[in-house]
Order: sequence, then structure tokens, then C-alpha cells
Amino acid sequence: MATIAARPFDFKLDPARVALIVIDMQRDFLEPGGFGESLGNDVARLQAIVPATARLIAGFRAAGRPVIHTRECHRPDLSDCPPAKLSRGAPGSRIGDEGPMGRILISGEPGAEIVPELYPIAGELVIDKPGKGAFYATDLSAHLAALGITQLVFAGVTTEVCVQTTMREANDRGFECLIAEDATESYFAEFKRAAIDMIVAQGAIVGWAAPVEAIVAGLAAGEGAAATASDAAGEIAPGDLGSDGSARAASPVSPAPIGIGAGV
Repeated sequence: MATIAARPFDFKLDPARVALIVIDMQRDFLEPGGFGESLGNDVARLQAIVPATARLIAGFRAAGRPVIHTRECHRPDLSDCPPAKLSRGAPGSRIGDEGPMGRILISGEPGAEIVPELYPIAGELVIDKPGKGAFYATDLSAHLAALGITQLVFAGVTTEVCVQTTMREANDRGFECLIAEDATESYFAEFKRAAIDMIVAQGAIVGWAAPVEAIVAGLAAGEGAAATASDAAGEIAPGDLGSDGSARAASPVSPAPIGIGAGV
């Protein structure tokens, strides 16, 4: 276990049971001419978190922990997009309409892809989700169960919509949730502040919040401690007894493998 300084109080990180979920860092939301800008938003705010998000992803990859990416997008026939969602936005700039990066928020179109700086590597799970939350109408729960995950770190956009929705879904399913506060963003600064304040309120009612630097440092410290314990345990022959006649500790169980499920 590793201790991460967080709000509203320290987060106890289990490096063998944690995964990172990066929410919707897609070209349609972050780049000029995409769906986000078509709604009148300043995409520069979202672009600004790319470096911090990249550092967070790198930290999880270095620790050998799962990195899961989500993309909000729909089938080309829009059969998974309800009318209430389909009607949002200005005519000509709605989901399924042609945009500068292909059809807006349609699976397989350039605009639905994750930005190059954060693109998944081989073996990393990519979840295409038709809703705001990553658990709705996806197999995310099954993948996390297969990996033995109990804790989730969140990054991505936007804080108050898809990130917060997924965190609340995860909290209801029993996961301990931590948001990387400098690797998430909103088109509206006040919305981000309010969303994170709601997440950490009332004793972490939804989860915790901490900066990327603290999360990566905690993850590295936890992995180092686990490796030291494993090395020490490996020096003890099976069946050896201590001076008091008690059996010595067995080697810890190895972390679950990454990359289960559809990857890129």
C-alpha cells in the first residue's frame, strides 16, 4: 500500500489492484473544428491537460498497471443514439453530421479517435461508449472484474459530465475512486471546480482528488515496496520455519495481467 496526499484525506493506494481510466480524450472534443468547438466551446482548455495526462499514463505503464481508454461514439446507423441526444447541437453540427474530421462522434471516424499524444499502445483496452458513463451499455465491469481491480484513477474530459458520471457509476459498484485533478478539465472552469468539490464532499462521498505528481509518486513507491517484499519472500525456502516454530510468509500473489479484452 502507498499513501497519496489527497482531498478530503489521504488515499491508500493498492498498486496491485489499481487501474487508470482515461475518459474521452478524443479529437472531436479537443481539436478545433470538432464537436466540442461546434457547441461554442474553447477547446484550448481541454488541450492544456494533455501533458499532465500523458505523464499519468506513462506512470501507470511504467508500473505495469492497466490503462483503459474510453471514446464516446456511436454506430454509423445511430441505432445506439437516442433522439434526445441526437437533437443536441446546432443543425449541421450534430452527432452523425459531417464535420471537418468526418461524421461527428461516429465510431471509426477520425474525429472519434483519441488524440495522438495519448493514443493507446498495443494491449490497452479501449471502450467505445454510447453514453456519458463508461459502464452504461459496455463490458467495462466484466473487464475490471477479470483484472481483479478494486481501485480506479480517473483522467479525461469533461470533468462534470463523462468523468463525474463514470466515477459515480464506479462508486456505486464498490470501486474506490481517485480523480487526477490536473489531468481532467471542463470547457468551464467553474464546472470543474464544482464537480471535484462534489466528488470529495462529505468524506469522499464519490471519491478522492489528487494531482498527477502525487499519484505517480505513490504508484512508484507502492510498486517499489511490493518488489522489495517479493524479493525478501523469495529468499525463504518453502516450508522454512521461524525461530518460534511458525511458518514464514509466502510470496505475494502477482498482479493481474493487463490487456484483457479488445485492444488496439
